[in-house]
Amino acid sequence: MTLSCHDLLSVADLTDGDISALLETAASFKDISLRQIKKVPTLRGRTIVNLFLEPSTRTRTSFEIAGKRLSADVVNISGAGSALAKGECLKDTAKTIEAMNVDAVVLRHWSSGAAYKLAQYVEPPVINAGDGAHEHPTQALLDLLTMKDSLGDIAGAKVTIVGDISHSRVARSLIELLNRLKAIVTVVAPPMFLTPGIARLGCRISYSLDDELEGSDVLYLLRVQKERQSANMFPGFAEYTRMYGLTKERWARVSLRCKIMHPGPLNRGVEIDPDVADSLGSLINTQVTNGVAVRMAVLYLLIGGGAEHE
Repeated sequence: MTLSCHDLLSVADLTDGDISALLETAASFKDISLRQIKKVPTLRGRTIVNLFLEPSTRTRTSFEIAGKRLSADVVNISGAGSALAKGECLKDTAKTIEAMNVDAVVLRHWSSGAAYKLAQYVEPPVINAGDGAHEHPTQALLDLLTMKDSLGDIAGAKVTIVGDISHSRVARSLIELLNRLKAIVTVVAPPMFLTPGIARLGCRISYSLDDELEGSDVLYLLRVQKERQSANMFPGFAEYTRMYGLTKERWARVSLRCKIMHPGPLNRGVEIDPDVADSLGSLINTQVTNGVAVRMAVLYLLIGGGAEHE
């Protein structure tokens, strides 16, 4: 079993069959992480380079663990520790990595479209681990797996995405996947946090979190990404929390079946109350767990799909 695409740069690269295969394979890989010996020989002899040119904890660590649990050799390269810090361009770095006969490159980059550029430069499969404010396909896939495990059928589920939509690569990828599975998606944010034309992605727009609490099956929270803003776009965190934060008072108003999700990192006390983040309705740690399984599935189906895992 393999994916129909050579690279995973966008969720648009995936057919419906690819999405099903990834989720089914990830579900089977979750058991490996519960074993005493958390490793299978599926990608033994393969080499994966994690080229992370932007800070990351969850994505970088989960890709590294995913590769190692499949018995691949994993090499981590950061911007500060690479020739890029000396002025080398991305193309030359990419060609250098390719010349070492690696089997896949996982790229995190601050610039939208960087993963597409890298895929033009090298032959091995490129996996987009987040490029600027563009896309983050593996995050969307792990979120989808988490929702399916919790809710069952995604069709008709009301997913409310709250926060800094304009700077969120996660939101773009997730909205597209949820639409393909017939979920009802609403984005909630102040006007300055909404990209012009966001409705064309296939979502409702709301400016009031209080109006969307009732009936939501998932509240998907995003942090305010100050590092991507050229100027302060909101009066302050206290004001943001008052209008858009998932406070204890708001959480008390939602249905008992409603789940909380967040791609991390969390700004506790800003977009979510600390106690609410740790409540029984939170799937935040489950997302992290599923992230390893989904990235194992991506690596397996892109570069090792002909082998059986044990």
